[in-house]
Amino acid sequence: MSKSLLRASTGVVGLDYILGGGLARNRLHLLEGNPGTGKTTIALQFLLSGAEQNESGIYISLAETEAELRDGARSHGWTIGEHIEIFELAPPESVIDPAQHQSLLYSSDLELGETVQRIVEAIGRVKPQRVVIDSLSEIRLLAQSSLRYRRQILALKHYFAQNNSTVVLLDDLTTESTDRAVHSIAHGVIHLDQLAPIYGGERRRLRVAKCRGQDFVDGYHDFTIRTGGIQVFPRLVAAEHRGAGTIAPVSSGIPELDVLLGGGANTGSSTLILGPAGAGKSILSLHYIAEAVKRGERAALLVFDEELGLLFARALAMGIDLAAMRDAGKLIVQQMDAAELTPGEFSHQVRASVDRDGIRTVVIDSLNGYQAAMPEEQFLILHLHELLQYLNRRGAATFVTVAQHGLIGDMRLPVDITYLADTVILLRYFEALGHVRRAISVMKKRGGHHESTIREFRITGRGLELGQPLMEFHGILRGVPIYVGSSAPLMERNA
Repeated sequence: MSKSLLRASTGVVGLDYILGGGLARNRLHLLEGNPGTGKTTIALQFLLSGAEQNESGIYISLAETEAELRDGARSHGWTIGEHIEIFELAPPESVIDPAQHQSLLYSSDLELGETVQRIVEAIGRVKPQRVVIDSLSEIRLLAQSSLRYRRQILALKHYFAQNNSTVVLLDDLTTESTDRAVHSIAHGVIHLDQLAPIYGGERRRLRVAKCRGQDFVDGYHDFTIRTGGIQVFPRLVAAEHRGAGTIAPVSSGIPELDVLLGGGANTGSSTLILGPAGAGKSILSLHYIAEAVKRGERAALLVFDEELGLLFARALAMGIDLAAMRDAGKLIVQQMDAAELTPGEFSHQVRASVDRDGIRTVVIDSLNGYQAAMPEEQFLILHLHELLQYLNRRGAATFVTVAQHGLIGDMRLPVDITYLADTVILLRYFEALGHVRRAISVMKKRGGHHESTIREFRITGRGLELGQPLMEFHGILRGVPIYVGSSAPLMERNA
């Protein structure tokens, strides 16, 4: 990142990261977006961040009243103190008093000049280090022409530069013809978007469209507005995180499964567990969590599909006490709401667990729920690719479950990501001797040997139990195998 320009923190940690430390000081910046995208909240956080450093600030409002701004700040638990002045620029009385209307001059000429003059007087009186002007739409309407508008913004820019002020101009993009002149004048441009899916909460994202003289993280970044302000989730770029994670085998605690995997799954790699509903995907992944805790490590379980209470009860019935692991601080468990969660926020939570809590075993259950938070599946693959690459470089063993469509026979994936995973474990139902049975096989393992056989397995009170390779059947993966042997290779049902 360029260090030639001093930075002023925006008060939003994620946005500061994207900007390489914050907004360039003594420059003019544009923050644009439709109403409701969070411009005012970011602007207040910018001024409050300056106040914490004893920097004076002024909020020049042409749209909201001082009472509205203070109420909005209080809703986040903020108090606008003595370091910040709110200058409410009310319209001149002639606008609302018919008796004072004049006809010799255009009223816009007088109103624009008076507005700019009052802004200049307020700046001269306060001499602020940080300035917010809300909003450009009002100035654009008063200017009435692109030429006058551009000249007025240029004049303000030079005036602010002489006063060594860091300025944020807000633009709500509500005028009929949005003039882009400020984009060329401003040092930096940040664009805010608000998306409304058919179902679920609204999604917000921002993009740095321009930033002269400094590096920044480009692309769209998800963010939310919550009590306490804006929280930005910078886009995860795995290439920026070069870890030195070692590759070592990880035991599941099931000897036969470790043999099937050629010694076990590996740290610094991702494992995809495929299978129809109820085949045992979640239980299989929980074995890896239990073994990680036994080794004295910490693990993370991110659950999209199942209610935690039911999952904890099912696991406890098999001897895996997730609640005790969580209470001991060995297991981080998070219930994910796909209707409210953005992919950027999810990646941020996973990254925080790995970096802050030292997590080395991560289970995502399941990708189907993750997909629900990411309707555009082509971008889901890119998000998941970056997340898995990041976890690999941090030396984590990652397990992702995927529920396939169907139960017996032809299986379909909601999204084909088998090429992203380092290891692919396939679970199947099959029918034999009047019973529905389960089979497990390893279809792929990068960088290591694995057994190519198919084994039957059962879910018991001790979790998963694997039998010997099914050498005398063929067609198991199709669901209706043909027996070609003479022995009894199937596991006993009453064992």
